[in-house]
Amino acid sequence: MRAVLFDKSAASNWALGWHQDRTIVVKERREVDGFGPWSVKSGLQHVEPPFAIIASMVTLRIHLDPVGPDNAPLLIVPGSHRLGRIPQIEIEGLPGRLGSASCLAAVGDVWAYATPVVHASDAARIPANRRVLQVDYSAARLPGGIEWLGI
Repeated sequence: MRAVLFDKSAASNWALGWHQDRTIVVKERREVDGFGPWSVKSGLQHVEPPFAIIASMVTLRIHLDPVGPDNAPLLIVPGSHRLGRIPQIEIEGLPGRLGSASCLAAVGDVWAYATPVVHASDAARIPANRRVLQVDYSAARLPGGIEWLGI
């Protein structure tokens, strides 16, 4: 239902704190109970759906460049996808309580994970190209005329 190309390099080297993905991209805004808040990011309509939709999703990360420990690998909190919707205020303490893992990869490796896993990414310590194509999948039908935007 969505594909995003992440392209970290020496010129574009960002960090992203610990979080759970909670929004989906849809064709247009429609007021349906349980959906909200709404936002527009990069010109696309986003909404937070009922968490059961996020919990049923799968994310694939296809590595176009190698990702070693110095090149900002995806960091995850193993098992966090089983905890349901976690309030943001509680997420920061999870890596300390449950541990974390770095998702290292060679060119062509594919990581698959449950979309609600708590994850983060540091800025690269030694910046190099780190292109990753992320593809989110869902078999859920959305209610009330809300439609997935699609890829």
